[in-house]
Amino acid sequence: MAGAPRPGGRSAKVRAAVLGAALAELVDAGYHGLTLDGVARRAGVHKTTVYRRWGTRETLLLDAIRERAQTHVPIPDHGSLRADLFDLARAAIANLRTPEVGALVRAAVALAPHDPAVARAGTAFWSERLGVDGTVVERAVARGEIAGTDPREVIEAVLGPPYFRVLVTGEAVSDAFLRRVVDRVVDGLPKPGRR
Repeated sequence: MAGAPRPGGRSAKVRAAVLGAALAELVDAGYHGLTLDGVARRAGVHKTTVYRRWGTRETLLLDAIRERAQTHVPIPDHGSLRADLFDLARAAIANLRTPEVGALVRAAVALAPHDPAVARAGTAFWSERLGVDGTVVERAVARGEIAGTDPREVIEAVLGPPYFRVLVTGEAVSDAFLRRVVDRVVDGLPKPGRR
């Protein structure tokens, strides 16, 4: 069909180039130094392409972090809540430790209390991402591994301690640490048939 977008065609290549350029520009220029013009130059596309599709740096960075999370933090399905939570946390922390994601998260944490556009983008991302991550908890409930519980709270309980170490204290986040966090969370969840 003439004129229909082709998956993986030019549009997808332009989008990938712009999203990658946005994260690279954030690392090099910082949040306040990041401009859509600069991103367009780095991506090798015309600035009207960037302005038309994203409009603001917050919209562009939100799209970039969504794409990054989707590709670098897949949702595991091992048939075990412990294994799924461990793999999810391990991938999330590996992603957070990259210069691009680390810069984005630090900028969002610092700016959100003072910049409503940044706060809205951060809220949108975490609301969506915690819902996606919560799939592993919903599957565990469906398997009868745990009783009904709030998936978002489970994900927050697992990701909170390693995020704190990476972003606040700078302490190491080892596999052993992640396993201890996951064990504490899973052991504290309600089990079917228990009150």
